[in-house]
Amino acid sequence: MAEQLYFSRDSKMYIEFDSYVWEVPVLDGFSFSQATNSSEITLNEMESSAGVSRRGRRAFNDSLAPGEWSFSTYVRPFVAAGASQGTGSADTAAEVHAVEEVLWALMMGADNYGSAAFDRGGSAVVTPGGSSSSFTFGQSNKSTLGTFNIYFVLGEANRKVMKLTDCTVNEASVDFDIDGIATIAWSGNSSEVIDFTGSTKEQANLLDAADSPAQTADGTAYAVGDVWLDSNDGYRLYVMTNVGDGTEAATPYINEAITDTTNFIRNRLTVLTVTTAADPDNDGTDEMQTSYSLTLTGGNVTFSNNNTYITPEELGIVNVPIGHVTGTRSVSGSLTCYLTKDTSAVNASADFFEDLRSITNVVTNSFALTFKIGGASATPRLEISMPTCHVEIPTHSIEDVISLETNFMALPSTIDGTNEATLTYHAS
Repeated sequence: MAEQLYFSRDSKMYIEFDSYVWEVPVLDGFSFSQATNSSEITLNEMESSAGVSRRGRRAFNDSLAPGEWSFSTYVRPFVAAGASQGTGSADTAAEVHAVEEVLWALMMGADNYGSAAFDRGGSAVVTPGGSSSSFTFGQSNKSTLGTFNIYFVLGEANRKVMKLTDCTVNEASVDFDIDGIATIAWSGNSSEVIDFTGSTKEQANLLDAADSPAQTADGTAYAVGDVWLDSNDGYRLYVMTNVGDGTEAATPYINEAITDTTNFIRNRLTVLTVTTAADPDNDGTDEMQTSYSLTLTGGNVTFSNNNTYITPEELGIVNVPIGHVTGTRSVSGSLTCYLTKDTSAVNASADFFEDLRSITNVVTNSFALTFKIGGASATPRLEISMPTCHVEIPTHSIEDVISLETNFMALPSTIDGTNEATLTYHAS
């Protein structure tokens, strides 16, 4: 008997949404889990006439907590080759896309995918173009978001398939590690985490009724929703969308540019532009500069949906989460830079600190921040534009070289607006 071990290096991740499957490479350190909510009953009584005091307890499983998942991806824009969509290609036209774009689209409210773009109710969430692709929160003011399934294929032999059902993207964090490659840390929830290996079949051709045996790994007849791992193509994962002799069909797949080496972005080239109104309190005196020159040493932008999952509370059964609702959408972050003073200018980081500190009668300031990750005009790059940021007064960090750290919140132009941030991918 041989013991089977599973190594994270042998794992692959797939996302199923709207009858398509995306293969998305993830970095080491991915995780998924689901815990149980339990309750405890204890006895606490005085002594009986026989001098006995019962001190027992019982425990009950009440429900499954929402599944939790997290992983990181690189920021990887590319220009589609324009091949037939669904056979690997992201677009039939030579337009800009990103390997991880399905995650952004689902975070921003998309519930439909078609013609190489994501939308909600016919309104675009992702707008691909010939020179850039833009992502907006315009359709994210919803009580629920689009859900999807995540599949992790573990191991090189005796593969195990884990399925995370009804997933939502809760948070995405873009970190500016000065010596690293631009990455995004994703996290979210799911209704259930299921070992789906029994509903899987490994073979070289599409599952069909002529197979012998026409069964998945658990010995049952294959059905819509079962998984086929194509042994002729690196055990690529497909989900069956139709079954029956001669009518079998599986999900089309998208995996364009996942093996490219020219679409990585270096954080060290990142540029920040800061602009604001010169007279934020409208008193006739210019307290601020219209722009500031800040050279970053690090930073972060975090997008969060603050989702919660709803679970029934029936007695006598272990309840499973049935769905989610969105919370307050938040976009926030921080940036760090050296404390600098330029005698020939008045818009260095020291001036920024002094000016922010001086406007004590402005309770909500407004700055336009644009992070150009990868360079001001270089390709590939990712631009995060936040036109109405509330910026806190910087704090000093006393190290070998004194630095400033500033926190900010990206706000919509109106309280019910959705224009906190726009993401724009540019590909080489």
